[in-house]
Amino acid sequence: MRLVAEDNVNSRYTVESIEVAGEAQPMLPQSLKKRVASMIGARFDPAQFDELAQEIRKQLHLRSVEPHIVRGTTPDRVRVLLVAERRSVEFDVSVPKFLYHSNQGWTAEAQASTTIARTNVVRVGLVSDGDELTERFSGVTAAYENLNAGSDRLHTAFLIEDFHEQWNPATALADGPAQPDLYRSRRNLQPEAIFLIAKPLTVTVGVSFEQMDMENPAISARNANAIVAIVRYSNPIEGFAEPQQFDASYTLRSAYGIGGDYHYTRHNAAARYSVKLGRSTLADEALAGEVSGNAPLYERFVVGTSSLLRGWNRYEIDPLGGNRILHNSVDYSFRMNSWEKPSSLEVFYDAGVLSNQGQAAPVRSSMGIGYRQSVFNLALAFPFRQGRVEPVFMVGMNY
Repeated sequence: MRLVAEDNVNSRYTVESIEVAGEAQPMLPQSLKKRVASMIGARFDPAQFDELAQEIRKQLHLRSVEPHIVRGTTPDRVRVLLVAERRSVEFDVSVPKFLYHSNQGWTAEAQASTTIARTNVVRVGLVSDGDELTERFSGVTAAYENLNAGSDRLHTAFLIEDFHEQWNPATALADGPAQPDLYRSRRNLQPEAIFLIAKPLTVTVGVSFEQMDMENPAISARNANAIVAIVRYSNPIEGFAEPQQFDASYTLRSAYGIGGDYHYTRHNAAARYSVKLGRSTLADEALAGEVSGNAPLYERFVVGTSSLLRGWNRYEIDPLGGNRILHNSVDYSFRMNSWEKPSSLEVFYDAGVLSNQGQAAPVRSSMGIGYRQSVFNLALAFPFRQGRVEPVFMVGMNY
């Protein structure tokens, strides 16, 4: 495969066929079958097949999936064999998030999972996250998922979370001397049912039972129960020469009619479109959200993170977070090489508004440059301000 890659494969070879081989020979889900079918007849791109192999390995919980190239029926054609190997023990350790932010410090999440009898998945994780919410939360997570609850189109899951909070001084000051909204710990129990309506479309329905121990000892523990509904859509766009992908999601959390000390509704909608043109990839991602009623701080929106208004200081914008958000990101990347150690140069532009009901807020924006390699990625973000430049440095690790 290296010899093929070194010989300008993108312009010389056409994919004649793709076959999943090896000792495992798994059955591919429909979404992956469509992706495989779309690559037959196209120009051979080693990076795309490496991504496909990793996606098959991840979705089917395999030990490894390796692409191998053999000659086709004519000199300008190749056949691709995806050699799959099952794990002797269905056990996996991953690091979904590992990030250093020059304003926020370290964020890390580690997760171990095991699959029992191919349909029962147990996950245990450790997390210390100073990037996602108004506070830094650290603790443990555990989840159980049944991948065939009477039907392969119905999954059931149960999530347990136990976190301890640390607050930035700006947030504590904004909340006031009595600190009525700050909590020092929170625990969540969340049963869910996941319906696979179609391969690209899933619907999740559940209930979140969350309890918080307040920072002020004079305030008793509070409950924040909510009904949860999530709709996700993810599918490649077919019928075009260039690979295209569209992903969208909508999340509803409602605390009305279920008891508890908070009464609110939270809407969050996101969509992402990407297209690959040779070695270039262009992506646009939009986000909109609204919180109405009295919601705990972890339900409020935050910008100035590693993905939203990159480079801005979240505590300068609003240390308590906001209940209205509109955001858009445009990312362009150019793959510098296509084999063994893929790397790319990236440019991004963010624009967004974070506000509270009845308050006007300016549109803020930022841009940045980055370098992404197979193991890590670097980014330097520049918020657009008047009178000063304060770049923010971010380093992320990919496992």
